[in-house]
Amino acid sequence: MRLHNTLSGRVEEFKPRNDNQVLMYVCGITPYAESHLGHAMSYIIFDTLRRYLEYRGYEVKHVQNYTDIDDKLIARAENEGRSVEDIADEYSSQFAKAIKDLNVLPAHVYPRATQEIPAILEMIEDLVAKGFAYVGPPKGPYEASDVYYRVEKKADYGKLAKRSLDSMLAGARIEPLEGKENPMDFTLWKAAKPGEPSWDSPWGKGRPGWHIECSAMSYRHLGPQIDIHGGGLDLVFPHHENEIAQTEAFTGLVPFSNFWIHNGLLQLGDQKMSKSLGNLINMREAIDRYGGDAIRVFVLSSGYRSPLTYSEEALAAGKTGAERLRTAVEATDSGAGQPIDAAPYRERFIAAMDEDLNTAQAMGLLFDLAREINRGRDAGRSVGEAQAVLHELAGVLGLRLEAEESESMAAAPFIELLIDLRRELREAKQYALADRIRTGLGKLGIVLEDAAGRTTWKPK
Repeated sequence: MRLHNTLSGRVEEFKPRNDNQVLMYVCGITPYAESHLGHAMSYIIFDTLRRYLEYRGYEVKHVQNYTDIDDKLIARAENEGRSVEDIADEYSSQFAKAIKDLNVLPAHVYPRATQEIPAILEMIEDLVAKGFAYVGPPKGPYEASDVYYRVEKKADYGKLAKRSLDSMLAGARIEPLEGKENPMDFTLWKAAKPGEPSWDSPWGKGRPGWHIECSAMSYRHLGPQIDIHGGGLDLVFPHHENEIAQTEAFTGLVPFSNFWIHNGLLQLGDQKMSKSLGNLINMREAIDRYGGDAIRVFVLSSGYRSPLTYSEEALAAGKTGAERLRTAVEATDSGAGQPIDAAPYRERFIAAMDEDLNTAQAMGLLFDLAREINRGRDAGRSVGEAQAVLHELAGVLGLRLEAEESESMAAAPFIELLIDLRRELREAKQYALADRIRTGLGKLGIVLEDAAGRTTWKPK
């Protein structure tokens, strides 16, 4: 089995450190808002990687974190008059339900940053003691200090992103250093501000920086060195670069992770889909409209390292494709005639997945096998064994191939019809009637959202 390693920039043979055990850490969400299809893309890809590793006989330990303390979480909590914990719990629960509906296997451990403060403090104190980090001047009403990582101390800083420190400095904005020795030094511990969640530390009240959280959680739950670290391509720099710097300085072991695997980004038009840009398609809405299998077909029909462009047509095609596979699996087998030999399909599937997780080719083989099943059945051949192989291989890609049971999915065509009617009424300036449609759907648990010249809907 070969995988692309961002660290080397090459496709390399995959070998775990410890026989058949694979230690895998995947960066999780910051639960301050609803998750979007870009999140779905990433977690479907790493779920498929895990499923395939297990299919090939590896024992995978999978850890995925929640970043439940963050500037955006704090800002939302302040705006809504709620606690950071309440906000994080709400969106973490929504995310967990959504990925379950996408048939994403649960991670073995879901650590939360706020529950890992002792491990974070241990790591920062060690980095300070070794000279890889330093304490800034006291500031604020609590007279607490920030703690920074000294990037110049790590000779190979920039190796993941393929950037030299000099080139990073040349492109950096010139801003007040605020206690930093170097503009590229990054924060390990943030001094507390009034009203923010904070914890006691040797440097006064404060909270952890983003990068140190993942280093501490990976170290605590998987150990000093791991086999796979995954996430979106947008995390290569600075997040994953900084994780490498911290962890390798702390443990003294290189490399922190044998493989760094990054998925391409989901795009809406020519921009990546993100919460901060506001150009997102809600994950829950997409699941309810198209179903989990459709979204997996949409994502896995492309190479995992390539960008993927969202369109309603592409998701509709994914739904049609999932239905084709389901129909082939469920077709009645007459049991008569020469059986279809599906073994070559399994062999080619494994060969495709072994070559850098080529899900696009693997998905194509599923459709080829489904077509062979349909033709064989029509010709009076036995298709039962081929159907079992199709179901087996579809399972490796996380496809259930079961009829979707979502009530909102069944109602989707009627909701879309009402949305079209509402649009026509508004164009005709019949606003009262248009509002009655919105109100009526609201009473039935369907929320309409008007934005960017289009109307979308989601269950309450």
